[in-house]
Amino acid sequence: MTDQSNEPLDETAVPQAGGADATEETGGVESSAPAEAAATPVVQDEGAGASETAGDDEQAGGEQAAASDDRPAPRFKRGDVVKGKIAVKSPLSITVDLGEGLIGEIMSRELERMTPAQMAELEEGADASVFVVNPRTNEGKILLSLARAAEELDWRMAEEYRGEQRIFVGAVAGFNKGGLIVRFGRLRGFVPLSQMSDDRRQILQTATPQQYDSMVNQNISVKVMEVNKDQNRLILSERMANRENREKRKDELINRLNVGQVLTGKVVSLEDFGAFVDVGGAEGLVHLTELSWKHVTHAKELLKVGQEVKVEVISIDPERKRIGLSIKRTEEDPWDEVASGYVQGQLVRARITKLTKFGAFARLVNNNEIEGLVHISELSDQRVNHPKEVVNEGDTLTLRVIKIDIRGRRLGLSLKRVNSAEYLDVDLGMRRDDE
Repeated sequence: MTDQSNEPLDETAVPQAGGADATEETGGVESSAPAEAAATPVVQDEGAGASETAGDDEQAGGEQAAASDDRPAPRFKRGDVVKGKIAVKSPLSITVDLGEGLIGEIMSRELERMTPAQMAELEEGADASVFVVNPRTNEGKILLSLARAAEELDWRMAEEYRGEQRIFVGAVAGFNKGGLIVRFGRLRGFVPLSQMSDDRRQILQTATPQQYDSMVNQNISVKVMEVNKDQNRLILSERMANRENREKRKDELINRLNVGQVLTGKVVSLEDFGAFVDVGGAEGLVHLTELSWKHVTHAKELLKVGQEVKVEVISIDPERKRIGLSIKRTEEDPWDEVASGYVQGQLVRARITKLTKFGAFARLVNNNEIEGLVHISELSDQRVNHPKEVVNEGDTLTLRVIKIDIRGRRLGLSLKRVNSAEYLDVDLGMRRDDE
């Protein structure tokens, strides 16, 4: 049975135990794990966590009775998980050979709950792990449980996954206001909203009831954050698993990449210093200076999150696991046109884009990706204290090209030399070419 709700996820919600015989323990969560806003008791599958309270009560005092007679102490103690072999099987009873002449019995109530398919799997002579419910009843029997053994082994497995920080791939069993319930063997772990992947959280914020339902039985990769058997609590994190998966994919990608390689990627975030682009499971940085040939002050001027872009690999640092990318190098270099189509002394039309203390920047009208500088000394024959005394941002002017530096990618422009006699021959030559 899964706990499901069509209401938006709320990390403060705690799912209740799902199995008819599962122990119910609820309450708030205290966890030292980072970013954990809420947690939940583990919900056990039906039959998996059966405590057999009534069965235990029937046998209570068995161990005390053993201590008061002359019989040797039991070889096992309550709570042990031991290996044996199915000795005799019938619809009403199953006995297990525990070795050294010891025979245990599976609790009758557990047999009543088994499905025909589960019973069919228990063949005589098959190996079986069993949980010792009572090492010696008043009748001298050893009372065992298959379901509780499987549950105990799952708790141990969960502890191993936590200690080794391994990634576990499970299935979504359900959801509630606080997060997702994930099958972990016969246990059910909980993924709080704060520990879901960013993509999943974005989807769930606007999800419809059908989208919630569609998540059930989907595979999900998680890491174990907290194991608390006494409180019946197993806390999982999809974010931690995704972070490790990204690092692995990045290592693999770095080994395959070559400088100069052109790839198609997707923009995943925009920062003041550039944009991060996913190029096949790993992210590379397109620095602000590599976004475009024209001047850009922020990546959001050109890009949007989720946009597909073509990038060129310009650097690979295996030790620091960094990939440098460029968007502008996949496009034609506008300075090639400047080198072949512009000459010193010619007149151009340009729009003033920015004013500084030392001059004004102007973008060519016919080549919008090229920006030149009109130094403050080239604005007027008169003394100028600040460019705003002569020009304003947005003004479109005729300017004279006075310097072309292709290697340094600098274009020097002048306003005061537009009508200068020193360029009369150049102007006449340009006029003849136009005719």
